Amino acid sequence: MLVLQPVANAQSRPPRDPPPAPTAPRTADALAKERINAWTVGLAGGLVEGAPLRLAAEIARVVNEEDKLHVIPIVTTGATENVNSLLYLRGVDAAIINTDALDEYKAQVPGIERRIAYVLNLFPAELHVFVRPEIKSLDDLKGKKVNFNTQGTAAAYSGPLIFSRLGLNVEKLFIPHQVALQQMKSGEIAAVVFITSKPVDAFLKGRWDDGFKFLPIEYDVRFEDYYLPSFLDAKDYPNLVPNGTRIATIAVPTILAAYNWQPQTDRYRRMARFVDHLFGRLDRLQSAGFDSKWKDVNLRAGVPTLTRFGPAQEWLDHSPSATVGLSR
Repeated sequence: MLVLQPVANAQSRPPRDPPPAPTAPRTADALAKERINAWTVGLAGGLVEGAPLRLAAEIARVVNEEDKLHVIPIVTTGATENVNSLLYLRGVDAAIINTDALDEYKAQVPGIERRIAYVLNLFPAELHVFVRPEIKSLDDLKGKKVNFNTQGTAAAYSGPLIFSRLGLNVEKLFIPHQVALQQMKSGEIAAVVFITSKPVDAFLKGRWDDGFKFLPIEYDVRFEDYYLPSFLDAKDYPNLVPNGTRIATIAVPTILAAYNWQPQTDRYRRMARFVDHLFGRLDRLQSAGFDSKWKDVNLRAGVPTLTRFGPAQEWLDHSPSATVGLSR
């Protein structure tokens, strides 16, 4: 028994974990995958033919830097989907949205102002109400067919809201604008409503018979909460607006928004680097080869009802004289 006891004690002990297997060296492919994903930022833009996606692509051209930042512009159905994507879609850290799109979400998503912050106030998207020759005024549109583009776009959301404020009860259509413009020429549709940064190629490059025109929309107290006064003139549409004429309209402010990630998280760090690259290189966007409206962007312009994303505010606090892009 004395001889067997040590053996019995040895068998009663819990077995030891086997030594860890040697870690296989990471392959070049695995390292490349890790490197390219480390600083990737998803930026929801909009429709292929819309100005927001073009802006997103231009931002990516300027801020992307190998192994340091990789911004991916994402095609979406427009401003409304961009808010959904920013709130719920994995991989989306930032989005270009219209400010009035947030109004509906305040009831549906309590505390949305804490979940979304603004990075930059971009420039406004102008309202274009384009009508057939027999339409002389906004009142002539009552009961007529008016197209607001496909659901999810800025026109499909903001257009009916603006028409409601104007007291215009029309037969609303939501079909692609390319189709609606052809139906408008044949007389099936009385008007189309675009909400996008001017000029719009469909009006700038399209051929239109005499009498097709933009209707004026006067800015007043009904639009003071979310909108801005603007105009269309011959510089925008030389074939549709006579020289020396300005057609009053309103505009929807467009902003670059971010999901309000918590500090010290991986997504927060990515967005902080994105902000640093964007703010530090804004002057490149204001040079030749980019949308001319970048020249009107002011880094310090605020956005009502929203707070600025933390890293963006910190960048401005450390650059007290910055109003436009400063290369560093």
